[in-house]
Amino acid sequence: MNFIKNNLLVQVVLAILLGILLGEYLPESIVRIFTTFNTLFSEYLNFAIPLIILGLIIPAIGSLGSQAGKLVGITALVAYISTLIAGFSSYGISTAVFPGLLKNQNLEQMAESAAKLSPYFTISVPPLMDVMTALFLAFIIGVGVAQIKNSTLLNAALDFEIIMSNLIQKTLIPLLPLFIFGIFMNIAYTGEVYTILNVFIKIIGVIFVMHIAILVFQFVIAGAVSKRNPFTMLKTMLPAYFTALGTQSSAATIPVTLEQVRKIGISEDIAKLVVPLCATIHLSGSTLKIVACCIALMLIQGMPIEIGAFSGFICMLGIAMVAAPGVPGGAIMAAIGIIGSMLGFNEANQALMISLYIAMDSFGTACNVTGDGAITVLMDHWFGKKKASNT
Repeated sequence: MNFIKNNLLVQVVLAILLGILLGEYLPESIVRIFTTFNTLFSEYLNFAIPLIILGLIIPAIGSLGSQAGKLVGITALVAYISTLIAGFSSYGISTAVFPGLLKNQNLEQMAESAAKLSPYFTISVPPLMDVMTALFLAFIIGVGVAQIKNSTLLNAALDFEIIMSNLIQKTLIPLLPLFIFGIFMNIAYTGEVYTILNVFIKIIGVIFVMHIAILVFQFVIAGAVSKRNPFTMLKTMLPAYFTALGTQSSAATIPVTLEQVRKIGISEDIAKLVVPLCATIHLSGSTLKIVACCIALMLIQGMPIEIGAFSGFICMLGIAMVAAPGVPGGAIMAAIGIIGSMLGFNEANQALMISLYIAMDSFGTACNVTGDGAITVLMDHWFGKKKASNT
């Protein structure tokens, strides 16, 4: 029992398995209890995420001194390059594999996703600010206090960091397995996951393999630069991967991601800055998946695929999806506008796209989160040692 109690990875795996199993047999009245819990927890989580970003990023930037601005800029650049590599790799593989794999496939009769059960009641707790506002505010304050010696505001931010750390350790992490259990119970009860997976199994298989390949690539690069074992680091990040499978949110997985990069040996200041930042701006898994899904649906419906149009589309994806990193399925909802405007998807095709994406939302998020670890290793190699040598 202590092994289960002290091992988040085991708790998450059990939550997923039990949720799928019990969701098929429990009555609606019981399933709605967990739906209600998940709704309330989501409100709490959405309220807390901007505060967590402020609480972690401001002290992290402020403690880095004159390196802060450079670290943020390079982290953002590396994250965007990683996202572009994933997107263009997905384009190349999808255009090579899908024409033969999806030959004679027809999705016109695809069943709509079953509507999720409604909670017994809801309580609205609007966040004080959205995620992007929190990020910009954290950058502005953090870079500002980094230039002030013995800053009173930095001391206050350090106190706020303790408050947010207690919130993470004493409420969010203990409740995450129950939250994940409720998500998978709901999916199993409505039959949504089985309906979609049966129709799109070939596409999902290819995209899953691409996710694994991009993660191996990211950690091989990080390992080569930092002279660490890439596969050992990737194994250490697995709890974050499995947690993201359940939460479907990079931002919601921040506490677990932080814990795992610490186990890799990343310095505290670098981890507390880079992990929350990458949770918002590093979307390699989501970009890979959206590009592949778009190509698959365009092939099935005979729509033209042009590298010129897709190049601009991929470049825009990495920016457009930053708007909703903390919301399960938020990436596709943020991207659907440019999917319509740049690729010519009409309302029916957009509905197909959303259904296909949501079926695999967890895997894209898990790829994003795990890849954040590779970027954190790079930033720690480039900045952590320099910072240590300057102290």
